[in-house]
Amino acid sequence: MNILRSFLKQLPIEYLIFTFIILPINSTVSAQTMESERQAHYMKIVTEFVRTALIDQKGYDLLSELCAIGPRLSGSENSLKAIQWAKSTMEKLGFDRVTLQPVMVPKWVRGDVEKAEIVKSKLFKGKKLNISAYGGSVATPPSGITAEVLEVKTFDELHALSDRTKGKIIFFNRPMDRGVINTFASYGSAVNQRSSGAIEAAKVGGVAAIVRSVTTKYDNIPHVGAMHYLDNLVKVPSVAIGLKDADFLSAALKKDSLLKIRLRLSCKAFPDVQSYNVMGDIIGSEKPEEVIVVGGHFDSWDQGEGAHDDGAGCIQSMEVLNLFQRLGIKPKRTIRCVFFINEENGLRGAIAYGKYADTSEEIHIAAIESDRGAFTPRGFSVEGDSAIIQKINSWLPILQKAEIEWVRSGGSGADVSQIKSCKVKIGYVPDTQRYFDLHHSAHDVFSAVHPREMELGSAALAILVYLISEEGL
Repeated sequence: MNILRSFLKQLPIEYLIFTFIILPINSTVSAQTMESERQAHYMKIVTEFVRTALIDQKGYDLLSELCAIGPRLSGSENSLKAIQWAKSTMEKLGFDRVTLQPVMVPKWVRGDVEKAEIVKSKLFKGKKLNISAYGGSVATPPSGITAEVLEVKTFDELHALSDRTKGKIIFFNRPMDRGVINTFASYGSAVNQRSSGAIEAAKVGGVAAIVRSVTTKYDNIPHVGAMHYLDNLVKVPSVAIGLKDADFLSAALKKDSLLKIRLRLSCKAFPDVQSYNVMGDIIGSEKPEEVIVVGGHFDSWDQGEGAHDDGAGCIQSMEVLNLFQRLGIKPKRTIRCVFFINEENGLRGAIAYGKYADTSEEIHIAAIESDRGAFTPRGFSVEGDSAIIQKINSWLPILQKAEIEWVRSGGSGADVSQIKSCKVKIGYVPDTQRYFDLHHSAHDVFSAVHPREMELGSAALAILVYLISEEGL
């Protein structure tokens, strides 16, 4: 130490100033240069993600193949065909590892009979109403259920009229609020009629529930979905009705409050059957034990082809991995595409994967879900601490290359939410305005998907996965 002090005393003051002031400045300039070069490299890569996705449209072509199989309700033959198609496709794409994870799922079959007709009314007798059973509904007796109809808007209104409800078909006629910009918020304010309408009808002695379809599209196509029962209550049938017939029935009841409807359904529930989650991996080059999940749910309702909900989300997730392959990018961390089974009526696939993830030696650092349709990208909704949200927000200038406008705190998705050990869970959010036009209905077909919107979503997901893989969280 004394020798060092003597040496420093002999040095000119100008040299000491250069050493302790000028050199740190040069170090700062060097760090800024390196950061600028890194950002330029990222911009080059993400531009290639976007151009490749938009030009090749590989995911869009794969979605066409999937939709040709038909709807994929859990437990159905089509569902198993689609699972085998997905496994084979991932293998053909050359993923490092492809796995089927066994899951037992419910099996419910719609049946051939779905009829509702006004059978007693001087004004409206013989009028047929366009209805579809909700998933999980019990059937009617073969001869049907014939009863008067009571229209209500809310559960509170129903219970306030409980002296008039016994033996009635309860008609829940609360529409989505068309004045709300966020259609998911509007959907949330109306969907309890679908999920719990049969329960509330049974509580007051109702014999069936007819529910105004939860949709933003004004036509006469029923929009279906899951409904629930309580073990300690009588199970009554529950159906969706098209919006035009819902309005017709409401107007008819004002003119003839004693009209009767006969409802006939032949749907049936069966014992649980074997199914599978489909998983494909590209193994990380530096931290293979750290996993980034990107996925969607592979089942769909039995109306339409499950194109937007959620075939497109699954194919976008698969295309994320394939975009890395096409561009020759080796991710630092393992990227896993997961097609979760049974989201629509049970979440069995998500629960099974969550248990695996939470007990395995792998470290799930992020899980991203695409389950809001394949429309134009808007943002990412993040479940995580503020520091992580702030870090992902710092990537916004890069994410904007795929039209991502915002990153903010919010819910992720039903499937990835089951991965309790995951550091951060993220929901991909495209534009919401058209999603509920087709959600759970015969409108949800491949022709309703626009290739550029879908492929921009694939690119947005790939960019986010790439940044997480490179930077960590």
